[in-house]
Amino acid sequence: MTVEETQVVAEVVVPQEEPKKVVEESKRDIQEDCQVKEVEDDDDDSKPKTVQKSSSYKEESNFLSDLKEFEKKALNEFKSKIEEAILGNNLFKKEEPKKKEKESEEKEKSVNKEETQKEKQEIEGEESEKQVQEEAEKNEGGDEKENPMQECEEEKKTEVAVEENGEGIDKDVSIWGIPLLPSKGAEGTDVVLLKFLRAREFKVNDAFEMLRKTLQWRKESNIDSILDDDLGVDLSSAFYMNGIDREGHPVCYNNYGVFGNEELYNKAFGTDENRKQFLRWRFQLMEKGIRKLDLKPGGVTSLLQISDLKNSPSPSKKDLRVAMKQAVGLLQDNYPELVARNIFINVPFWYYALNALLSPFLTQRSKSKFVVARPAKVTETLLKYIPAEEIPVQYGGFKRENDFEFSNEDGGVSELVIKAGSSETIEIPAVEVGATLLWDLAVLGWEVNYKEEFVPSDDGSYTIIISKGKKMSSSEGPIRNIFRNNELGKVVLTIENSSSKRKRVLYRYKTKKSASI
Repeated sequence: MTVEETQVVAEVVVPQEEPKKVVEESKRDIQEDCQVKEVEDDDDDSKPKTVQKSSSYKEESNFLSDLKEFEKKALNEFKSKIEEAILGNNLFKKEEPKKKEKESEEKEKSVNKEETQKEKQEIEGEESEKQVQEEAEKNEGGDEKENPMQECEEEKKTEVAVEENGEGIDKDVSIWGIPLLPSKGAEGTDVVLLKFLRAREFKVNDAFEMLRKTLQWRKESNIDSILDDDLGVDLSSAFYMNGIDREGHPVCYNNYGVFGNEELYNKAFGTDENRKQFLRWRFQLMEKGIRKLDLKPGGVTSLLQISDLKNSPSPSKKDLRVAMKQAVGLLQDNYPELVARNIFINVPFWYYALNALLSPFLTQRSKSKFVVARPAKVTETLLKYIPAEEIPVQYGGFKRENDFEFSNEDGGVSELVIKAGSSETIEIPAVEVGATLLWDLAVLGWEVNYKEEFVPSDDGSYTIIISKGKKMSSSEGPIRNIFRNNELGKVVLTIENSSSKRKRVLYRYKTKKSASI
């Protein structure tokens, strides 16, 4: 892969904030093998288990007591600079009048002067006589008024006093609804400032400049009002918020495969205007995600981002490359530390070649936030960070669009481990005649035999086959099925694992008294 090709790929792959984490596949496989071994060594694998999450998934603390001494020192210095900048009215760059505006003003003054010149000449005699009389009275009164120079100096002093008293100074400078003036004592101020400090490795001057540029960009781009904009383009199939992860982070999905559709591609990237709208749309989504955060110490202060590269357009497409380059740059510069994890799934072959080239240039902080999942490991990877009930069905989870069958009151998802060459059953009791039984089930990697039956409690009744036994391929998605019982008994789900590897089964079920679904 050439250097130019590498640059092309880098611009397309990274959708937000920082460079990608390099995850060595061999190392990840070793870690996964270790995790498998731990589960298989349990005394009883057949017992339902709670789905385990990643042990290393923890957001950095925003409590002052948890900061290191150099971090506390940097934060205090940062706050002092911001306080001084806001009160001194120099947080934003002073805008000088444009040359054309000056020329226009001067021209207007010249026209007005000509129009009033005749009037001035007519009353010149009267004014001269009046000035003479006022001068005489002034001399007699002992200089009751100051001369013009003294009056000008007094006006300047008044202006300075006004600024010193706080009049005309915007003390309500804020970002994402959080006041930035430290003396206001807002609970979220430290949280926001720490994001800029961490993005610049606690270098105060660099963090200060980053904050100033971000505030200037937001002001010039009208970002604070972007949530009210009707952008006239719908890219919700490509970028959308959906559910929360195990730590409560809102999850943002980036599905680049949809841009394989030529019509949608042109709608997003076909013209300069379309690309501008695309950027506005992406910033609007980011602002919506931030609205879901709790920017306070101990709160959820960042998002989880999933980037699906399956069937994504070729990185050689110029329109896409230019748009993504702009998006990456602006998101990285103006939304620091607002993504807790970047998970790339269904990555194509060229991604790994890119990783080998980029790895030496990534900081440890950047690497720690990126995770890569091969197509065969998508569901297993996502489960470490997101509960099954919050993972969309297309990624192996149980979350369906506009589906309200299951709720928190119904309990969570259970997990069953099936050893190689063995089988297990899941029983759903039917203790009331006429009830409706509903269940979801998924096997990671499938490649198992699966069947569903209703077994009556009465020995004289016949077993009812709900779903005939069949071989389920690795491409199968989660199963949802229902059964209405006319007698007491139980639904039995049988999973036979004839492969040489253990299998993880995820399932949940509920009983509804009403027959309607």
